[in-house]
Amino acid sequence: MQTPKIIFFDIDDTLYRKYTDTLRPSVAEAVKALKARGILTAIATGRPYAAMPAKVRALAAEAGMDLLLTINGQFVRYRGEVLQKYPLETAKVEALCAYFDREGIAYAFVADHTIAVSESVPAVEGAMAHILPDHPVDKDFYRRNEVFQMLGFYAAGREAEMAAAAAEHGCRTVRWHESAVDILDIEGSKARGIRAAAAGLGIDMREVMAFGDGLNDIEMIKAVGFGVAMGNGHPDLKAAADYICPTVEEDGVYSGLKSLGII
Repeated sequence: MQTPKIIFFDIDDTLYRKYTDTLRPSVAEAVKALKARGILTAIATGRPYAAMPAKVRALAAEAGMDLLLTINGQFVRYRGEVLQKYPLETAKVEALCAYFDREGIAYAFVADHTIAVSESVPAVEGAMAHILPDHPVDKDFYRRNEVFQMLGFYAAGREAEMAAAAAEHGCRTVRWHESAVDILDIEGSKARGIRAAAAGLGIDMREVMAFGDGLNDIEMIKAVGFGVAMGNGHPDLKAAADYICPTVEEDGVYSGLKSLGII
């Protein structure tokens, strides 16, 4: 395959296991080897910057990772400078809040610097425990802050109903937890953020590579020149990938890059 100019890595269950707070040493080795070859390295996560795990932040800083794409592509930093961001329209956020309040569903606002929840209930705290356990409760947060994504806290049994409601407000949902979904602008995805980053850096999308594992990685994997799914990834993502590498525990990122001849 063609050697990529930049490689994007998802965090949870790609580079890092959130439930065990595990970042394997091979990840740093892989990033170091890529840097030695002059290949740019990037994070592409659904988390906001505030919720990046400490071990991943340290890796990004110590290894000199070039680009941070957060909140599912809605906020992009290149070497510390904001390259692009896509806040949700306040009217759209307000309409979604009104809908969820009528339905008795808890929700959250995702900003760059925090995640504010509408109420502290078990479904919220359970989902947030390994993302950002220390978070404000503030239903009016969106009136004073830029919001790039919302979260909805409900079980899969209401999936179709809630997805239809989100679509009516120009949004879409992507599940990441048994009781939580991301709520993005209809055009929002990691792919959009990557396209913006690539354009800003003068890189053709055919020269972009990405690693992921989840449903929120599907657009990214399809959009880049070469998409890699983790061995522990969702079946739908594996079906869209160009290559499937081993699992996180099997040093999947490092092994995949070695097998593909990238490092």
